[in-house]
Amino acid sequence: MEPIIDHIQITVKDMAVAVPFYDKLMPLLGFDLQNKSSGALEEYDFSVVEYSHPRLTFGINSPRKGLVSEAIHRRKPGSLHHLAFAAESRAEVDRLHLELKKIGANIVGGPKLYPEHGSNYYAVFFKDLEGIKYEIVREGKDTPT
Repeated sequence: MEPIIDHIQITVKDMAVAVPFYDKLMPLLGFDLQNKSSGALEEYDFSVVEYSHPRLTFGINSPRKGLVSEAIHRRKPGSLHHLAFAAESRAEVDRLHLELKKIGANIVGGPKLYPEHGSNYYAVFFKDLEGIKYEIVREGKDTPT
């Protein structure tokens, strides 16, 4: 087996806040909104919006009603610390940084080199509107085209 992720689902606090943001974010990351779907399972107190790409399906889920008041914190056991998306170049990281600012993402670092992660680790770190942390990273040196 190859260690390839097929899909990931992230639980957000408020779907009404999250969906409009992710509708803007996911196309920046290569997802086509034509491949967006949604569903709900009332008996499980669960709704989901999925953004599908041939290489990955990314979903956002509603919280259980009894957990909606819980604070999002990436250091809680079982929580997502952050999710990193690979960029093809440093220029792409820079371009996406500008786009992230336009859609209201909270930029928490970069874009710049982060030598503590590697000598050629170039990234921008950001959070969605509810505080879930993401990263766009280019590892390694860019090769001239």
